[in-house]
Amino acid sequence: MKLTKHLFFILISFISIQANANEAKNWLNSEIDLIISAYKNENLPNENKFLMVEQTINNNFAGTGIAKFVAGKSWNKASKDVKLEYIKLFKRHLALNISSMMQGYSNQKYQLTDSRYDEKNKVTLIDMEIFSDTGSIQVTWRVKKSKDRFFVIDLLVADISLVVTKRSEFNSMLKTVDYNLFEFNKKLLAQNESSYQKITN
Repeated sequence: MKLTKHLFFILISFISIQANANEAKNWLNSEIDLIISAYKNENLPNENKFLMVEQTINNNFAGTGIAKFVAGKSWNKASKDVKLEYIKLFKRHLALNISSMMQGYSNQKYQLTDSRYDEKNKVTLIDMEIFSDTGSIQVTWRVKKSKDRFFVIDLLVADISLVVTKRSEFNSMLKTVDYNLFEFNKKLLAQNESSYQKITN
């Protein structure tokens, strides 16, 4: 009898975990479709397309947590105002990066192939395959639920973490200003403005 109860609770837990994974998968699918539909619209100005991406990043990415991780040891040295400015700049930087990648979009097909819940880390992993004329690429989204909402916490392209890559990239830039986040914000602002001009023109 005890064994039967134990198996029952395992089954219920598994069903609950799968339901959570499927819910996250459906949420991600709708968010991706929203952006892709914008890039399919040739009449929509580039600035509008970018603003859609930026809004999606601000609403659905764990921007503050990612920004803090990427800043590394420079984070603790900075004042509150400098940190807030950096978070704002980082989110725009992320949106500009994704918009830049989307500019090469030419009606590729994609499919969300699998979703699974990592019980240990409380994260849902969602695999996506993007197809093109030359082949396909594997992308894995790491999605976390907080306060009844889903947030993207990382993106792995061909098993390479976007967050880890950004931390390495930013560390090289931070080194040039002796890990001073205030000075780094000036560099990031200039970089963002340059990228924005390229994307919206």
